Amino acid sequence: VPEPFNVVDFYYEARHCCQEILDRGKVPIIVGGSGFYIHAFIYGPPSGPPSVPEVRNALEDEMQRLGPDILYDRLKQLDLQYAQSITRNDKHKIIRALEIISLTGKKVSRLSWTGRRKPVNFDFRCWFLHRPKDILYHRIEKRCDKMIDDGLLTETEHLEMEGLRNNTSASQAIGYRQALEFLASQRTKDDYKKFIDDFKQASRNYAKRQFTWFRKEPLFGW
Repeated sequence: VPEPFNVVDFYYEARHCCQEILDRGKVPIIVGGSGFYIHAFIYGPPSGPPSVPEVRNALEDEMQRLGPDILYDRLKQLDLQYAQSITRNDKHKIIRALEIISLTGKKVSRLSWTGRRKPVNFDFRCWFLHRPKDILYHRIEKRCDKMIDDGLLTETEHLEMEGLRNNTSASQAIGYRQALEFLASQRTKDDYKKFIDDFKQASRNYAKRQFTWFRKEPLFGW
């Protein structure tokens, strides 16, 4: 769990898996929700500099001490365009953006990967599957309930013992983030209700962002 796994790692691992599938004469099918990762998979990984532990650790310490709002506001001053493409809860992206700006002196929104529209290597057939939002949100809430019933809190407790809180990416994932906040609370009935409400709200908000993201992707049919 403590090992980081970023979008560049994902790009190379996923490409390797797809090539192995193609070599067996099969067709790989990629199913996912993160537009950022899907974009990188299709067009290639971001061209920003590799992470520097000293810079990253300093920013993570600041995030811990000052909170995401302060660093997000700093990012808005340095690169408003990129800041508006994420939220102040995207701690990992805020830290990475500030790291890139610190290392290069350039805005993240100016990196060449953001404008790429030529797929790399493979011949893609892309589809965005959607439902009317009233139906979708109802299904999302039922799915959240099922995840909780299936043991989300127990799973999170186990992963916490394995170092989940030290993984800045995984600990911010929807579901884990809300579960960790509940586990750190007094665990009253109100705390539990807040956990469920926040989990469902974050999931609905993520679905909204998916609609916005994939509308901008020219390869995707709806």
